[in-house]
Amino acid sequence: MDTAKEIRQGEELDWQKLEEYLRAVLPEIKGEMSVAQFHGGHANLTYLLTFGSQEFVVRRPPFGKVAPGAHDMKREYKVLSKLFKHYPRAPRAFHLCEDESIIGARFVVLERRSGVVVRTKVIPEFHSFEKIEERLVTAMMKAMAELHLIDHEAADLANLGRPEGFVERQLRGWAQRWELSKSADNEHMDKVLELLQADIPVAQRVSIIHNDIKLDNCQFQANNPDEVSSIFDWDMCTLGDPLIDLGTTLSYYPDQRKKQLENLPVQLHGDFPPKEFLIEQYRIHSGLSIENIPWYEAFAYWKGAIVAQQLFRRYLNGATKDSRMAGFEAAMQAMAKLAREILGA
Repeated sequence: MDTAKEIRQGEELDWQKLEEYLRAVLPEIKGEMSVAQFHGGHANLTYLLTFGSQEFVVRRPPFGKVAPGAHDMKREYKVLSKLFKHYPRAPRAFHLCEDESIIGARFVVLERRSGVVVRTKVIPEFHSFEKIEERLVTAMMKAMAELHLIDHEAADLANLGRPEGFVERQLRGWAQRWELSKSADNEHMDKVLELLQADIPVAQRVSIIHNDIKLDNCQFQANNPDEVSSIFDWDMCTLGDPLIDLGTTLSYYPDQRKKQLENLPVQLHGDFPPKEFLIEQYRIHSGLSIENIPWYEAFAYWKGAIVAQQLFRRYLNGATKDSRMAGFEAAMQAMAKLAREILGA
């Protein structure tokens, strides 16, 4: 089960101030408050607050300096306060706090979803199912495709982003993040950006894109590996080219080219089908062409390299004591090199 644990050292909040605030803005809260923390993520801080029999999830950005546009709790609230009506896999957002004096940053209050999460390998709850890895990733691809086919205007999310020029802005924005976070020059990062800018694909449709769909952002019920019941971490959600989402998912997925790359932030082990299986499942459920997938996959690895560098920089600067981030500089270098190989350079 996706359970909360003790609060990680250095990631405590002002619990008394938070409790007083929540009781004022959510009058339905009753009972004594207890707190715990979800440890699965690498960036945003996610806490479980329990009031008697009521449970709420509080999410805020990480401590320390945050890259421009990253960890956007206002965006997460905007999406999840509306999308749950059209996409049952989206948890409902109840409240956005923009007063940073409460816990040191903006935060969002979400509904608590219970279930199981696959992080690095298939969990014991699923061992009795045949072809379990294939079924899990099929469910993930179906969930992604169905998100991309939602009418964003009907969902009242037409102002979530500016689809025209979306990919070009993505390239510029992530290049800026690289410049702000890098600790040394990297020829692979520079070359990949050059190649990506020279051959930008034309989007086939405008979709709501999550920007971080992977197995450990998906939740399942223990008796049903064929349906994703919830998807988490919506702070990067926007409108744009749906294949950006697919490329991101592929960059998290097991790959023969990554066999010796043990420093990647996301590791998934087991008898999982090849990437081609995921791509075909997405094509079946979305109806979209997948001929330009190498571009999107390379972009995702390049972007992932920047995220890894940002997290490593936070570790260097003492903004987190999470020891997992100590190896993220090596992860950045591995992903930059792989992105260049995918582009044939």
